[in-house]
Amino acid sequence: MNLELLECFGQNYPEEFDGSLDCISLAVTCAFNKYGTLLAVGCNDGRIVVWDFYTRGIAKIISAHMHPVCSISWSRNGHKLLSASTDNTVCIWDVLTGDCDLKYRFPSPVLKVQFQPRNDKVFLVCPMGHAAVLVNTDGDHGIVPLGDDSDLAIVASFDRQGSHIYTGNAKGKILVFSCPELTLKASFKVAAGATAVKSIEFARRGDCFLVNTADRVIRVYNSKEVLTCGSDGEPQPIQKLQDLVNKTMWKKCCFSGDGEYVCAGSARQHALYIWEKSIGNLVKILHGPKGELLLDVVWHPVRPIVASISSGVVSVWSQNQVENWSAFAPDFKELDENVEYEERESEFDLEDEDKSVTAGPEDKDEDLDVDVTSVDPVAAFCSSDEESEDPHGLQFLPIAPEVEDSDEDGSANPPVQNENNESHHPPAKKAKFREYDIKLEGTNADAPHPLLSSRTKEKQTSGTKKGHMKKFSK
Repeated sequence: MNLELLECFGQNYPEEFDGSLDCISLAVTCAFNKYGTLLAVGCNDGRIVVWDFYTRGIAKIISAHMHPVCSISWSRNGHKLLSASTDNTVCIWDVLTGDCDLKYRFPSPVLKVQFQPRNDKVFLVCPMGHAAVLVNTDGDHGIVPLGDDSDLAIVASFDRQGSHIYTGNAKGKILVFSCPELTLKASFKVAAGATAVKSIEFARRGDCFLVNTADRVIRVYNSKEVLTCGSDGEPQPIQKLQDLVNKTMWKKCCFSGDGEYVCAGSARQHALYIWEKSIGNLVKILHGPKGELLLDVVWHPVRPIVASISSGVVSVWSQNQVENWSAFAPDFKELDENVEYEERESEFDLEDEDKSVTAGPEDKDEDLDVDVTSVDPVAAFCSSDEESEDPHGLQFLPIAPEVEDSDEDGSANPPVQNENNESHHPPAKKAKFREYDIKLEGTNADAPHPLLSSRTKEKQTSGTKKGHMKKFSK
């Protein structure tokens, strides 16, 4: 599909609700793959549901964890999925087979996991109450330094190419470390006061990243400027985005696929705010159902589509597609009703016999060689330092037809005869995966996961509201 034909004239952001994806289970978090063809949704019952986003159908269901999935990340080629659960485990899954390749156990709750953008052998883990951890698939791990503040409320993220790790703490300080050396390259404070950094997100294109802080302001920075300023620098944000009217606290922020827009989801209600990054003006507010709280927001990598999660359902927001053929052909006229057309005598003849005077040299058809074998790479799928696409990238999942079990013994495990000529069915082979215990010092193993504690508070508040209603009714 030619992506250039999908680009509209003018705005390039979603404008209206375009349906929902119901995973049957309650959705908690979601992530698009690099191509935007697959959407992985982590659910409350521990399952990972992979949607084919073009057909809006479920392509695969992975029974991943026993507890809710709180974070999910795709590898660059789309063959691996990295997931974290509220039971302090992190797993790597093979998307095609649905098998677990590696499993890691952490002593404290895990808030976020992220694959290295250029190497699926390395990933970043943000445990609660501990410094960020850089983990290798062979079980080795390194601790990202804390800096001078020694604050343990850490959020971290890879940059666009994975060459640096950006960390932020509760005192509003951003530290930039090289990867994998973990040497300090730059540092700065986002504000004069001690305002906590809630998240750091990078654009898929360009050198910009945003910092979501507790003072309800989203600051957009240029990574090149930050590295140039060095340690204890004072880089100025390109834009400061906020809701001046309602003073909204932001739950999740992200860039558009081309990096030209910034989308932020409200922590109070199901509302999405979209700003234009270059100017900083608010261009659209998308309102979901009232009374619902937002859990996650992701933007499609190459199209103006946003997926948000609230009340366990994935909502899709896109543009209103209106067919306007006159925009493509200047002499094209749209007709409201049929009009009779009278053709000329020789209008559709190969040779005009009635033509007497030739206005100029006749145009003769020439045989042209048309290249129909070579495929030009799609620029949206290539980074600035790449010339071609990944030939091994996974864009779609093959779906096998469902075959009913026959009455014959032609099952997956055929009978085997032993020495006494007695037939028996061998046990099914289970895929084996390696397990690693990541030992971290100074962690609180008894601390509850924020996702679970927040739900407990919601149940308590709903219970008190019901109690007040019963007293009032009496």
